[in-house]
Amino acid sequence: MTEQRRIRCAILRAGTSKGIFLMENDLPSDPHRRTQEILAIFGSPDVRQIDGLGGADPLTSKLAIIGPSTRSDADVNYTFGQVSIGTELVDFSGNCGNISSGVGPFAIDEGLVRVVEPVTKVRIHNTNTGKILVAEVPVQDGHAKVSGDYKIAGVPGTGAKIMMDFAGTAGSVTNKMLPTGKVVDVLNIEGFGTLEASIIDVANPMVFVRAKDLGLTGIEMPAQIDENKELLNLLEKIRGKTAAMIGMAKDEADALKNSPAFPMIAFVSEPQDYHDFTTGKIISADQVDFVSRLMYMQVTHKTYAGTGTTCTGAAAKIPGSIVNLMTHSQSPLVRIGHPAGVIAIEVEAKEEGGGIKLERAAFGRTARRIMDGYVYIAI
Repeated sequence: MTEQRRIRCAILRAGTSKGIFLMENDLPSDPHRRTQEILAIFGSPDVRQIDGLGGADPLTSKLAIIGPSTRSDADVNYTFGQVSIGTELVDFSGNCGNISSGVGPFAIDEGLVRVVEPVTKVRIHNTNTGKILVAEVPVQDGHAKVSGDYKIAGVPGTGAKIMMDFAGTAGSVTNKMLPTGKVVDVLNIEGFGTLEASIIDVANPMVFVRAKDLGLTGIEMPAQIDENKELLNLLEKIRGKTAAMIGMAKDEADALKNSPAFPMIAFVSEPQDYHDFTTGKIISADQVDFVSRLMYMQVTHKTYAGTGTTCTGAAAKIPGSIVNLMTHSQSPLVRIGHPAGVIAIEVEAKEEGGGIKLERAAFGRTARRIMDGYVYIAI
């Protein structure tokens, strides 16, 4: 009797994250069985994920499920899963922009789309949000190109530049760019008091607050934040409050239990000098339009999420938002200072029908297939 089941898989470094890519037809159609197999593949729940492929870090415990498109305006379907490390949960409530940047190269190399050199546009239907993403992937000799001179903060070396356009992702979960109808909301946080926040939904819902309103400088290192349990609790209260406000959770406790990844929360500050925590190099104030620290899965994101980049870039173009008030730049290029450097996004927006319409929200990533083969799980 066979004691293990083998499943085709590939591991890709996509942007500043690493994910396991699976074909939809290789997983069970039953949602419960599918979740159990995914958890087994990653080795969850276990803080070390020692019996699976997970990397014991939120940025390396990510999943992409790829399949034929169910929409005429897309080339492939893509479902993102954030696999919990310590609990039996796979969070399908939102998307990951970094992992998204691996979908185009994966689809090309698997023969799922027609290749056009030198750049193939892959239209990706993200099933989590029902939105269309467009990946502009450099190709050579019928395969996704890997080598190039494009550098992204948080990843060693350089690679071929993949442009990811998320302009079509406004209202990803709530169907509104401003889920509450307000540019700035006043939240009443238990044990803290009132706090101004901007709740924006582009690519994924996010809530933005001022660093100074939390008693922070905005340039804290990840360890400084993650070791401050009181601060982590406060940030999770704000995130949970937001989740309940926009219908993603019943209350704060439910948000932590059933939607720990989304919405995301970021605190922002005006441009200032700070140190890249990975190299010690100084990021100067004139290199950024504002500084942001993003929380993901209740810890500090070591760089910056791709969907977070999209949402933050869009927020910078919404007059009067917390993010917009941090920058005076009128350039379409929005430069976000994060713990490991700078990520830039091209944002083109215009006023339309009393609101803001995104026409372009594109940022550069690199991606590389690390391995492919079979993963074995106990049955």
